[in-house]
Amino acid sequence: MREALERSIEELKRIDHLIYVTLKYTRTVDVLISVIDRMINAYEFAVDALFKYALETNMIDKIPEVPVTKAQKITDIFDNPVVIKNTELYQLFRKLKKVSYERENEYRRHVTMRATIEGKPVEINIDNITEYYHFIKKLVDFVYKKVIEK
Repeated sequence: MREALERSIEELKRIDHLIYVTLKYTRTVDVLISVIDRMINAYEFAVDALFKYALETNMIDKIPEVPVTKAQKITDIFDNPVVIKNTELYQLFRKLKKVSYERENEYRRHVTMRATIEGKPVEINIDNITEYYHFIKKLVDFVYKKVIEK
């Protein structure tokens, strides 16, 4: 439980560096993709810690193995706006990794990754990826309070 939480915190540190240092100077869609990968990892580690906590406190009988099932089940167990919002982001990021995308304004401040998911346009840029980072930080804070501070 603690190990999964620590791994999530380590991923957050990497995301922070990618956003505030690497993306600042590189400004490519490849860096945005790297941030998305790290966010997926951070979310999965945080959810694993929550599931281990739920198992330990007898809230559930077993932990689902499929990531999508985990995402759906975690919102049922912890009916919290932070968990729900992060689950939606996680599902968006997983879909984003599977679709083709366009690169726009690379090497400029407004570097943008554009894709279409389920008929809806999705844009990832420096501003909204930073906002998503802060959402994931809130999830990790929530997990920390549940797991460590019990």
